[in-house]
Amino acid sequence: MIKVGLVGYGKAGQAVAEVLRQDPRFDLVWIAKRNPVPEGQPQPLGLPVFAMSQGNFGEWLDAHPVDALVDFSTAESIHLYGEEVRKRHLTLVSAISAYSDEDLAYARTLGEQARVLCSPNITLGINFLILSARMLRGIAPFADVEILEQHFREKPEVSGTARKIAQSLELEDGRITSLRLGGIVGVHEVIFGFPYQTVRITHESIRREAFGTGAAFALGELSKRPHGFYTFDDLLMRMIREQLTQPEAGPSS
Repeated sequence: MIKVGLVGYGKAGQAVAEVLRQDPRFDLVWIAKRNPVPEGQPQPLGLPVFAMSQGNFGEWLDAHPVDALVDFSTAESIHLYGEEVRKRHLTLVSAISAYSDEDLAYARTLGEQARVLCSPNITLGINFLILSARMLRGIAPFADVEILEQHFREKPEVSGTARKIAQSLELEDGRITSLRLGGIVGVHEVIFGFPYQTVRITHESIRREAFGTGAAFALGELSKRPHGFYTFDDLLMRMIREQLTQPEAGPSS
């Protein structure tokens, strides 16, 4: 069983915590939040809580050791725990969408002594969408391509996932259309316009627990890998290659 510490406990973090608690492969040991739990309020899920604004990550990990960290907090957090990941050879799954180039460069250095995966959207489906769209873009570079992303009304910025899709397809951000409606968790669609047909590749997050199943998938796959820096594409491409090299089952006699 893999012992896990969860960094970040917003809406996504809460959903991820529930998924990890229900998965028999993992033991969710503690939660890290920016600020301490106010006096008199119960600890989330009855677990120990580390206040990142007040504590020392090294001392916390000495007292509450884990095998892996799952980060759904903010870009700054990696600089609070990064050297502990390096020193302790921890597995890190980060779903932060706002990393700067400098942050990502730092995360890559952690892969020299640890297993590190960074993905701005950790759901399995969206990463398969990105991979599929990139393959179709390579097959049909002449097609018109547009990206549509839809999220809840209060989300102010353009989706980091949509930006990643655009980057992977070598498109400018101006090819992204954003809609903000009600309580939509997240919808991403890549539209390919051909002369006589249209191809739409769509992914919809129905509940935030999809982030949890994606994080659990990443943790399980990383446990089979050597130290290094990985993307979700790396994990999927390995599985696709394995599927393609498997011999086809012959007709039953």
